[in-house]
Amino acid sequence: MSKKSWHLDRRTFLKGTGVACALPYLEAMSASQVKKETPKRLCYVYFPNGVSNPSESNEENIKWRWFPQGEGKDYKNNFSLSPLNHHRSDMTILGGLSHPRSRELMGHIAGDTWLTAGDLRTTYNNNISVDQVAAGHLGKNTRYKSFNFSADGGVGYKSRASTLSYNAQGLPLPSEHKHRQIFERYFSPDGMGSTDQRKKKIQQGKRMVDLIMGSSKDLKRNLGKNDQVKIDEYMHSLDSVEGQLERNEAWLGTPLKQVETSHLNFDLDPAKNAETYVRSMYDLMVLGYQMDLTRVMTFMVAREDGMGFGENYPKLVLGATKGHHSISHAGDPKLWSRYDEWLSKQLAYFLDQMKSVKDEHGSILDNTQVLYGSACSTTHNAINLPLILAGGKNMGLNHGTFSKYTDKTPMSNLFVSMLNAAGIQRSRFSDSTGTLPGEVFA
Repeated sequence: MSKKSWHLDRRTFLKGTGVACALPYLEAMSASQVKKETPKRLCYVYFPNGVSNPSESNEENIKWRWFPQGEGKDYKNNFSLSPLNHHRSDMTILGGLSHPRSRELMGHIAGDTWLTAGDLRTTYNNNISVDQVAAGHLGKNTRYKSFNFSADGGVGYKSRASTLSYNAQGLPLPSEHKHRQIFERYFSPDGMGSTDQRKKKIQQGKRMVDLIMGSSKDLKRNLGKNDQVKIDEYMHSLDSVEGQLERNEAWLGTPLKQVETSHLNFDLDPAKNAETYVRSMYDLMVLGYQMDLTRVMTFMVAREDGMGFGENYPKLVLGATKGHHSISHAGDPKLWSRYDEWLSKQLAYFLDQMKSVKDEHGSILDNTQVLYGSACSTTHNAINLPLILAGGKNMGLNHGTFSKYTDKTPMSNLFVSMLNAAGIQRSRFSDSTGTLPGEVFA
């Protein structure tokens, strides 16, 4: 007698003592319900202090420029963006864009307007950020409207924010930065984090993967071979992320005032810890998209003006004697470019993960627009912002170019086009004058 087909609901959880974990997409889910419309996602990743951008007329230093040489499809990346060469067909480098009302601001203050294009010239008059506009629409279909992450958490303060997100009144929305708390929140079906029982298990050294392993074995008995492989892959991914979080926790609990590497007690080589922190956040973001818990995310990799954890990244990863903000003032384009290149490596890692993870709708990257950039082109200069737009091929985006724009094109036009591509029909956002011209959204 042939075995009857067996189906799962998309909302099924693996459950263990005091914890439950959402499942990835499995073939056994495909017949249990009508296939949903392909999700459209948005992601905004920010880094502070601008980039190395010496004059193009300086032949000795041109190789240390963040912006590529040439333009269109024939552009050539310099050292800073070389880690992204293998993603050329998945991304567009954008030059010339900025927020008109922020061009005369000192660059660090302009950071508060990166996703808002708000007017801070005379009084602090910020407005809703574009991610929250998107969250108001796309969040109707997910457990959480949006996730807002940073290296430091909270909101910071005016002109030195530690968040990218602002509500309809222009007030900052707190960001999250503690990986363990984020991890617990992602995989808790009631959205309330750890139960008392789960906390006790953590204290006893019991990991989430161990708690749900028995449930996964029971589930696998009823699944086909492809789904069994996928469950194994998912459990391995879950185990890898949770293991990395455990290795990071000593650093995450260190007060911000302890900025010298000698004060940090890592169980990994300190020279690699900044990378594991950033990559672990990227891993969590990929898992959040994979589980379709939200379709809008922001991540502030580091904070403006030498504040917080991010200032010390160059010391940890390059062995530099200066922090990021100090490097931006030091007049050493090679050192700055080396740090820009490190940031590009982390972005390349994120895009690699987004591209490799697939659900019933295809690659996560192809269904997600990722905007990466800063509020300065170089030290305190809020014009010609360094921007990369990646992913979103299934939303109609065309990549593979370095596209230059004039200062007549507000960056908000890019936001309008991104919203429209995500199925959110808007003719305006903040100071926009239309959509972004060119072939990217054609």
